[in-house]
Formats: sequence, structure tokens, C-alpha cells
Amino acid sequence: MSEGIKDTSGLSEAAAQSRASVLRSRAESYIALSRHDAAIADLTESIALVPDNARAWRLRGESHRVIERYDTALDDFDEALKLEPDSAYALGSRGQTYAAMGRLEEAMADFEHALTLSPDSLWILEAKADALVDLDRLDEALTEHGKIIALNEELAYSWVARGDLYQRMNFYPEAIDDYTKALEADPDYVRALSRRGEALRMADRYEEALADLNRALELEPGNDRALGSRGAVLSELGDNEAALKDLDAAIELDPDYIWAYRVRGEIFQELDRHEEAVADFTRALHLEAEE
Repeated sequence: MSEGIKDTSGLSEAAAQSRASVLRSRAESYIALSRHDAAIADLTESIALVPDNARAWRLRGESHRVIERYDTALDDFDEALKLEPDSAYALGSRGQTYAAMGRLEEAMADFEHALTLSPDSLWILEAKADALVDLDRLDEALTEHGKIIALNEELAYSWVARGDLYQRMNFYPEAIDDYTKALEADPDYVRALSRRGEALRMADRYEEALADLNRALELEPGNDRALGSRGAVLSELGDNEAALKDLDAAIELDPDYIWAYRVRGEIFQELDRHEEAVADFTRALHLEAEE
């Protein structure tokens, strides 16, 4: 039971409604604090008191979704949508749940319905774009990212998200442009610096890449991806000793960092350190097989 819960049998209807309302409000604060089990306890009591409140079902579903209890979350969102069939929030959240379960077509149906009700909802557009990427419908995902950026060009995250998609599609100049836009909005955005550094590396612009990755690591020294990328850049610039130091640090931070093993293996191979190269390639193959 959540904090302060008491025996509620025998409450009048007005008292039950009042208690249920306070429980819902407290649950929202628990959710903001990421105390989802406490939120679920409050919402469960609230639903027992007032079963026809769609918000309570939706909030409980959201808590279940965040802690990856997806089947239970779906049940709650279904109940919320029985009470409020045109809730864009419940539809979007249920779509996110379907997407997390790999049920992408059902997710898309919910996102499409939600966007007919709330066409400018950034988080639903983002969720739809992510689902389109998972469906390998990348051009359509780009269109959704364009809509997101058009709604608010000041959001650095939105430029980075589209930049990441461009990079996935090997459109490196476009990715670099988007990361640059993100950094105009937020000059110390580590992800934008790290990802632009990687895109610059892929475009063979190594000195510029190094500058971005150095800045990213000044801001966040323990960023394993930036360390891995800088290691690759340093290797391209002929400094294998420094490259290995970065890759060692990246792997120490994330022992399952497949790409870092592959790059380090290639450097070992170039240095005729073949036993170490074999060990890294073997580790990379083992991790890939586990995915």
C-alpha cells in the first residue's frame, strides 16, 4: 500500500471521490520522482474508489509502461480508452507500449489516430518516427522529423534526432548540418558534439572531428561513445598509441561495446599484434551473436 493509505470501506461517495482525487494527484508527483511502484499503489486504490476515471487508468498504465510491465500497461490503456476513446495521450502511450513490444503496426495505428486528434504533439510525432525507423521506412521517418523541427526549431534534441537518422542513412553532410543546428541552439550539447564528430570522421574530416570529440570529452569525460569515436579518429591520424588508450577506456566503461572491440582489433592487426586482434574480433562476434 502507498503512504498514508487507510481502510476506505464505508466512505460516502463524496468522500471516495475526494480521496481518489488526492491519490491521483499524489501519484503524479510520484511519477515525476520516478517512484512508479508508489504511484501504482495510489492509482490502484484510486481506481478501486472511482473506477470510471480515465486519468487514473492512463497514469497507471504509464507507470507500468515505464517499468516495462507492458502487458499490464496495455490493459490499463485499454480501460482508459474505453472511458475516453479520443484521448490522444492514452493512444500515444499505448502506441509506445506496442512499439516496445515489437508490435509496430499496432503502434502505428495508435500514433496515426492520436495525431488526428493532436497533430502538433511532438512526443507522439517522435514516437511515430522511431516506429517508422524500426519498420525500415526511413524516408517516412525523415518526413516526421521535418514536421517536428518545423513546430519548434529551437529544440536541439530534434535536430540531433534527425541528424542521427541522416547518419544512419549515410547522408553525412546532412547529418553534420543538423548537428550544427543543434549546437547553435545548445553549444554544450555533448551528444550533438559527439555525433557530429562521428559524422565528420565518416566524411574524412578528421581534424574537425577531433575538435568536436575533444570538446565532448571535456564536457563529459566518461562518454564511452565519444571515446570510441575519438580513438577511431586518432588511428586515422596515425596516433595508434593514443587511439588504443581511448578505446581501452571506452571498453572499460562499456565491456559490451562491440564497435570499440572491432576498431581496436583492427589497430592491433595493423600493429601485427595478432593474438590481441583475434581476442577482440572474437569478443565482438560473441557479443553480436548475443544481440
